[in-house]
Amino acid sequence: MPELPEVETVRRGLEKLIVGKKISSVEIRYPKMIKTDLDEFRKEVSGQIIESMGRRGKYLLFYLTDTVLISHLRMEGKYFYYPDQVPERKHAHVFFQFEDGGTLVYEDVRKFGTMELLAPDLLDAYFISKKLGPEPSEQDFDVQVFQAALTKSKKPIKSHLLDQTLVAGLGNIYVDEVLWRAQVHPARSSQTLTVEEATAIHDQTIAVLGQAVEKGGSTIRTYTNAFGEDGTMQDFHQVYDKAGQECSRCGTIIEKIQLGGRGTHFCPNCQRRG
Repeated sequence: MPELPEVETVRRGLEKLIVGKKISSVEIRYPKMIKTDLDEFRKEVSGQIIESMGRRGKYLLFYLTDTVLISHLRMEGKYFYYPDQVPERKHAHVFFQFEDGGTLVYEDVRKFGTMELLAPDLLDAYFISKKLGPEPSEQDFDVQVFQAALTKSKKPIKSHLLDQTLVAGLGNIYVDEVLWRAQVHPARSSQTLTVEEATAIHDQTIAVLGQAVEKGGSTIRTYTNAFGEDGTMQDFHQVYDKAGQECSRCGTIIEKIQLGGRGTHFCPNCQRRG
């Protein structure tokens, strides 16, 4: 958590709340989160206007006047905007004070999230260096390129989808959902998948993530959007976190295994290994 739909939902919320605001100062209570030099970060960000909000994969992008702030929420990162008084919060680590008196606060229970500054013209190279795959959209996610990449890998398809090189934004929850819909066993080797199976995974990746964005993401444990609201995609999950329940498609009991260190849910009848 959060995966692409949750990050996109946060982006849309922040777009409504903070675009156009001028940052007067930054307070950093957990310096390890900042991957840019601390003094440079404070100096560069102060006085900047938030021109727009973007996203690439699971990365949240703050387009400032003349730099880009790249934020990765990792497991538990959240942003909250307070128009005036900021309440005392135990896990609040970075505070962006605006000239109009409002404050954007970054909270992170596990402190795994990161922030760094980058010149706008270096963004493409930055994401290439991360080996980040295409966005899961019809225009960016080419099915033939996807199929060709699968034929070159012996990785289990779930692990391959999680590594972000095939397509950006999938995490543990949505990979399980995609593979259930595509009727592919998560432990299948990528190179054993047929053209039909690869196409089904491609199409369901776009469909599942699109639906999840529409539903405001999935609230599992602690995720909320920028307004502090829960998402509703969890109400539409077919397999994730449903071990011991009947498959909605065939009635077989959903199983959970460990695969690559991740809890993995699947239907042993609909998603046969071979």
